[in-house]
Amino acid sequence: MPANRNALIRYKTIDTCLRNRFRKWTLEDLIEKVSDTLYEYEGIETISKRTIQNDIQMMRSDKLGYFAPIVVLEKKYYTYEDHNYSITNIPISDTDLSRMNEAVEMLKQFKGFSHFEQLNEVVQKLEDHVYSVGKKKSPVIDFEKNDNLKGLAYLDILYQAVIQKKAIKMTYQSFKAKEPNVFFFHVWWLKEFKNRWFAVGVRKQNGSISSLALDRIIDVSLSDDVAYTENQDLIPEEYYKNVIGVTVNNLRPMNVKIFVVAQHAPYVETKPLHHSQKVIERNEDGIIIEIKVQHNYELEKEILGFGEVMKVLSPEHFVKAIKKRLIKASQRYEVVGMR
Repeated sequence: MPANRNALIRYKTIDTCLRNRFRKWTLEDLIEKVSDTLYEYEGIETISKRTIQNDIQMMRSDKLGYFAPIVVLEKKYYTYEDHNYSITNIPISDTDLSRMNEAVEMLKQFKGFSHFEQLNEVVQKLEDHVYSVGKKKSPVIDFEKNDNLKGLAYLDILYQAVIQKKAIKMTYQSFKAKEPNVFFFHVWWLKEFKNRWFAVGVRKQNGSISSLALDRIIDVSLSDDVAYTENQDLIPEEYYKNVIGVTVNNLRPMNVKIFVVAQHAPYVETKPLHHSQKVIERNEDGIIIEIKVQHNYELEKEILGFGEVMKVLSPEHFVKAIKKRLIKASQRYEVVGMR
């Protein structure tokens, strides 16, 4: 990366010189000017004649898309044949415009983290430039997002708590709690599931791991009052290996067999419920898949979300749990009124 950055500084400096029509630029003049600029920005004291000659050839070529019309007058002075030319005025192709637009949309997804705040101005400038050189079109990539979710404002301070290895003082109220609870929490990582964010860590040393929803946080601040309890060897990928969602318990993973009707089988095959999913039977009515996961709330919710196109076949206790919830759901439609 430094070499690329230095090259860009050289190209831009040469471009600035050649656009100055009030001075004649010899090769030695360009070397001196580029050397001064590199020293100012990068602390580099010397630049070779061969480097500047190669830079001029690179700017003239199509490798970077510059096609710079650099000519030599009187076999000595370098200038642009086209007085209006600059490497900063290169037209953007439709392909480049599309890619830049996609890049803008992708970068904007990180606006909740101050770690990326330094990109905000860059993104804004890029976005303005993209729209100034082409027609404003709908994004090619549309990310799932909900800017109205509660708790997104706490993403950065929680992120900083992990990076700086600091405990946080949190005011938190779960859906079941009648009153807010204040406690110290040690964040190990941040977890996103279905567009909802969670702070994962422990309340105290040797404590059990908790996943706290950011939308239930009332207040949070970095604290130096207690020593930070570090995550020694727990890897998120391994921690969530046997679950769907964020709820990890002490239950042993179970082999869940599920029948999927033929019409919806392709959707389930192309977007597996879990990385362990495999098809163990296939016929004209549908497929039977098997996943190895812990029994948690997210697993039930995921299966129930498919409605009538899925049927749990085993294990028996899980079949009963799903059946019980479906019966309750059916009974809701038999009740008159809103309740």
